[in-house]
Amino acid sequence: MTAMIPVAAKKDFVRWFLKRYKLKRRECVWILNYLLSHEQLLQNVHFTDEAHYCPRAMVISTTNSESIPFRFYKGNLMTADAEKSFHDLRLHPEEKMYIQLNFPNSHACPQYAMVREENPYLPDDLQVSERDRKIAEQLLEESAATMSLELLMRRVDEALDENDRERFLVLSSMLNEMKTSKQ
Repeated sequence: MTAMIPVAAKKDFVRWFLKRYKLKRRECVWILNYLLSHEQLLQNVHFTDEAHYCPRAMVISTTNSESIPFRFYKGNLMTADAEKSFHDLRLHPEEKMYIQLNFPNSHACPQYAMVREENPYLPDDLQVSERDRKIAEQLLEESAATMSLELLMRRVDEALDENDRERFLVLSSMLNEMKTSKQ
């Protein structure tokens, strides 16, 4: 797990989240509000992805999410009963709780990124290595460059078809620059 997220940051995020999103289960609102009022609990809460791999976890979804409304995981137990998770939270405040929040564009949300942590229980075959990440980035860059080159070549062809000499010269100059910078 990476650096510890301060309780104040978690509180700010939960408040922000509750103001902006409606949850599929009203009990989830109660649970998040309960966490806000109990700093010791919030200290042991970790927001993460794929929480179902964690030994003690909750999955909470907003109404505009396609995901399951609520799940609580503890060991081999899985339930949709939010009251059981609430009871477990109160009985075991010292145990770590991993929470996955499902809401639209969660991975692009800077507020969520501030509190989201890596899942230490994620199986190795599901984790993306740094090498794989770099390969994916390189592939994306190459794909974008290829698409840009193809588009520019089409525009040069269009300029030729339309006998637009000025546009042809500008576009072919850009094409030559792109080809030389690629080499």
